[in-house]
Amino acid sequence: MFDKIYQYNFPTTIRFGAGSVLELPDYLKNNNLKAPLIVTDPVVASLDFFKKIMSHLDSKGIHAEVFHDIHKNPVKSDVYKGTDVFDQTNADCIIGIGGGAALDVARAIVLRVNHREDLFKYDDLIGGDIYVTNDVPHFITIPTTAGTGSEVGRSAIIADDETHQKKILFSPKLLAKIVFADPALTMGLPGPVTAATGMDALTHNMEAFIAKMEHPLCEGIALEGIRLIHQSIEKAVHQSDLESRSQMLIASLMGAVAFQKGLGVVHSLAHPLSSLLDTHHGLANAINLPYGMAFNISGSEEKFKRITRTLELKEETGDAVVKYLHEMNEKIGIPHQLRDIGVKEDHLDILADLAIADFAHPNNPKPVSRDDFRQLYQQAL
Repeated sequence: MFDKIYQYNFPTTIRFGAGSVLELPDYLKNNNLKAPLIVTDPVVASLDFFKKIMSHLDSKGIHAEVFHDIHKNPVKSDVYKGTDVFDQTNADCIIGIGGGAALDVARAIVLRVNHREDLFKYDDLIGGDIYVTNDVPHFITIPTTAGTGSEVGRSAIIADDETHQKKILFSPKLLAKIVFADPALTMGLPGPVTAATGMDALTHNMEAFIAKMEHPLCEGIALEGIRLIHQSIEKAVHQSDLESRSQMLIASLMGAVAFQKGLGVVHSLAHPLSSLLDTHHGLANAINLPYGMAFNISGSEEKFKRITRTLELKEETGDAVVKYLHEMNEKIGIPHQLRDIGVKEDHLDILADLAIADFAHPNNPKPVSRDDFRQLYQQAL
């Protein structure tokens, strides 16, 4: 998996392997694309590998504009600014390079280019996908973290600037035409970022596996994603090599494919932390994952038994999975409690209000009330 480039079609074309990003200029030329807008974040834009990508494009006669004025947790105004840059530069395609934030903003700009009504008219939670009727620009994604899997997604999560409520922009039209998934780009990620994004990928796979909707295809993919993360996350954090980075990146892709089945309570706990306190999404998921999984054991015992077998645990119980998650967080440096990342008792009621309004928990295997959210935040505090 780590010594050559593979191609997967699932359904987006995925060029996977170290060095695959070097194929980008020829791909653009072969598709008669000459003026790309690259959407990324301020950190990625400053890194050496990004500068090398830009230099490689220049050497092939392709001048790309860069937009990186985005928030860590994207908001509507980020998308509007990026669309203005697309218009002003007469761009003919969009390349998203980065983690979930950059790829979400890039995908939302792809939507907005030819859909100019209020962005949140297209919110999938109110049926807005039916208004996504026009063509969209050619879209390419290049992930730089192994976390969200946004590179293979069909949706973007964007928050309202004022209310902080997250909206989902969704359409099959928003799938990237091609993904260049190059694990070499993730080699320089610091340990804490690798840990948080890796646990984000684990959350996607675990929540997708136990989500209430029937979807055997997604469940099989999720279990394999869990296995790969179990095998590789500690090494990727502490003794990074190309093999562990490759396994984490493919597991992240798998999580994003699997969670078309649905997510659950953990994401509804995490989203408000990002909206209200600007917490990194992966870190928010990582801290809440053991508590959310503990909440879901009752009624899902058989699913948890299958997870224990995938994790090679001695005890085939939900409690064993929860213990594993606490121990894994400890091993890779994730805080055990929300108070360690600045959450205070005063925040809990607001967080619970935002969580119950979140879009993820209706797919949870058991119903979640506002009181449940309040108690889960209290437990995690």
